[in-house]
Amino acid sequence: NVQGYLEAFKDGVVQPNRAAIDSVHEEVVLLSQLVNDLQELATADAGELKLVIQPEEISLVINRTVSATKAQANAKGLSVVTELPDGLPFCAIDSHRINQVLHNLLDNAVAHTPSGGAITVSAIRQDKWVEVAVSDTGEGIPPNELPNIFERFYRVDKSRARATGGHGLGLTIARRLVEAHGGKIEARSEPGKGSRFHFTVPVADDRSHDAVQID
Repeated sequence: NVQGYLEAFKDGVVQPNRAAIDSVHEEVVLLSQLVNDLQELATADAGELKLVIQPEEISLVINRTVSATKAQANAKGLSVVTELPDGLPFCAIDSHRINQVLHNLLDNAVAHTPSGGAITVSAIRQDKWVEVAVSDTGEGIPPNELPNIFERFYRVDKSRARATGGHGLGLTIARRLVEAHGGKIEARSEPGKGSRFHFTVPVADDRSHDAVQID
């Protein structure tokens, strides 16, 4: 699309007006996002993903990410709430990477939940892990599609790629980042009733509060 527009500008077929330039800019933003995501996956595939692990208050990480998403969700007529119990432990995580995981899951929930729906972010301790979940009241995922949703470039509804701006890498990246923390990410869904994505991160060892870089 970018090449087509530029050739049209060059040949004088299309005038480089505001609308045309905005369209080219949108394409460049999508392309840039795709390149960045592919680079992220290539780094993970090569075993070169770097994490700075240190004790972090997981409830604060969740609240920051949710706050950053609320404007986007509210603009679509969605409510976003958190259900976090008191006393959640510190977790041994790279907060930037877990923020990225949550952001991808929330973006996915917003994209696939119609106006008037709700998104809930919750967390609960499970022994040496904390499970974080993002639930929505959206369109849901067919059972035959569910096993493939974490595969790169896989989209349940291929026709929505342009509408949502996605390219089928967000959930793949989320999985790789969670697994790099030693955790697991899973999903369950029912068509027409919504989806629930949940992942685990390790509770921090109380004996150590030093940052550790993992290559």
